[in-house]
Amino acid sequence: MRAAFIETLVELGERDRRILFLTGDLGFMAIEPWVNRFPDRFFNVGVAEQNMVGIATGLAEAGYIPFVYSIATFASLRPFEFIRNGPILHRLPVRIVGVGGGFEYGSAGTTHHALEDLGVMRTQPGLTVIAPADSQQTRTAMRRTWDLPGPIYYRIGKDDRTTIRGLNGDFVLGRASVIRRGKDLVFVTSGSVAAEVAEAAELLAARGIQCTVIVVASVNPAPISDLVDELSRFSRVITVEAHYVNGGIGSMVAEVIAEHGIPCRLERCGVRRGPDGRAGSQRYLYQQHGIDRASLVETAVTMLAPV
Repeated sequence: MRAAFIETLVELGERDRRILFLTGDLGFMAIEPWVNRFPDRFFNVGVAEQNMVGIATGLAEAGYIPFVYSIATFASLRPFEFIRNGPILHRLPVRIVGVGGGFEYGSAGTTHHALEDLGVMRTQPGLTVIAPADSQQTRTAMRRTWDLPGPIYYRIGKDDRTTIRGLNGDFVLGRASVIRRGKDLVFVTSGSVAAEVAEAAELLAARGIQCTVIVVASVNPAPISDLVDELSRFSRVITVEAHYVNGGIGSMVAEVIAEHGIPCRLERCGVRRGPDGRAGSQRYLYQQHGIDRASLVETAVTMLAPV
């Protein structure tokens, strides 16, 4: 999604000179299209994410639309107080771009695993939070939200090759996308792990189990009405996220179920234990936490088994 993000940002930058790009000394081999096209609108502030958000807040106050870019943990957590006290409280159009949510920087170790960023960011009522599932949805989300009046957190992935079958770049703020219909159970997911969910649904179909798959890219505002409509049709719901189970998509769905009295059973698939020093590929870590396609198949089969 990084290449799609940068390409779309360049496209938008051609139209509006207010757009600026700031990085925390990373992104090279990805951000060059912007750097080469708009060198006077590019700022490398160094490994100083709090300062980067502070600078962006001042630039936004001066009438610019700054995009600040870093690895998701460093973009969201390290400067969180600055995000809260700056663009959120002052309703300024700062765009925080967190790259590599979940385990996408798996081999870099625990410090680079963004497992609580959505939970932290969605607590803020004044912050739009968007987590696209693939590069096509990233393009659509950027084009439809870049000029919103308040701050935005974009959680984008590194993978520019995988596309989610049935998604077709669909994105509407405050809405969810149904990419597959089935009668037996419903998956709700967000971000790049949606690819595992889509594959799990294919494997379940081969077993005669038909699943509905919902992709939530608009995390805040949440697609409440869509979720109520869809979840009300099922007695079994599984949420899947590359995130701690507390605070993210699983918590969002649990809130919707509780607040609207939806009579269904919920299984939240995500990260349930704290760091144990393990690192490795994204696929390995998905397997360790039960959010790879094979594990999701077994979770679904178990959930549908007669009690």
